[in-house]
Amino acid sequence: MGDTLTLPVPEALYGTYAVAFADPPADPREEARQRVTRRIAPPLRDLVLGMLASPMLTLDLRPAGEFPPLPTDLLALYGASPVDLAAVTGATHLLAVRAAYRPGWPPAHEWAARAVAFAVAEGAPVIDVFTPQILTPDRLADSLPGPDGEIRLTDWMLLPHTAGPQGFWFTTKGLARFGLPELQTEHVPPALVEPWGRLLNGLARRVLDLWLDELPAGGQIPLMIDLPELVSVGLQDVAAAQGVTEPMRREVTVRLRLDAVGGEQVLTVLTAEDGPTRLETLCAALFGTPGVR
Repeated sequence: MGDTLTLPVPEALYGTYAVAFADPPADPREEARQRVTRRIAPPLRDLVLGMLASPMLTLDLRPAGEFPPLPTDLLALYGASPVDLAAVTGATHLLAVRAAYRPGWPPAHEWAARAVAFAVAEGAPVIDVFTPQILTPDRLADSLPGPDGEIRLTDWMLLPHTAGPQGFWFTTKGLARFGLPELQTEHVPPALVEPWGRLLNGLARRVLDLWLDELPAGGQIPLMIDLPELVSVGLQDVAAAQGVTEPMRREVTVRLRLDAVGGEQVLTVLTAEDGPTRLETLCAALFGTPGVR
């Protein structure tokens, strides 16, 4: 078995948000420019205004019936309130905010599209089309990068899990924003849903950091990137995914396997060594518990 995984690098990445208006603005781009200037602090403001002044960010305002219907069932599944769902289904117009940018840091396609949607919404529901999920104004504001450019990965990623006959199936939904395959794990025991979810959040942050380390800030984007098959994930990674710090440096190692599911590449998360209680042992080693709480 090899010691690296070779992943293709997309030529461009896209961020897409929809704003559901009952009373749409007459000139969305000018409204966006004015409100971003007022509501977004630098340095993010400068990035967003630069994207707004370029063809990399588009605003498409149309009557709601001219767009494909929004997936209200999934919006409800991912936490939309009845009030927000009613506002979405009752909207007369939708504004599609779409931005494109090269892979790497900062993820300007996502930051700019989300910031513009936040700025122009003025209380109207904002739908993150990638997830899909309705984002409240407070959540939108909190998720945007601060002056240091740092974000909480958990603001940009979901971790849905589904029960099956042999345990839970986990998959991340958010790493593709940055050009990576999503992470998945099968057959997670019910007692490990909480600790394994925390471990996957930390692993997602660690894999993203490894990915970004290989992408140049400028110049030619590589066609392929090699990531290690064996990856260490620690308590500091778990904390970083939540936007906090952790002084303890306890770590464990997992194995990644590149698979194809439904025509898409995914990174299956496995233990570095096999064993009948391997997930329990891994959680206990990382979090200092017997694996079950």
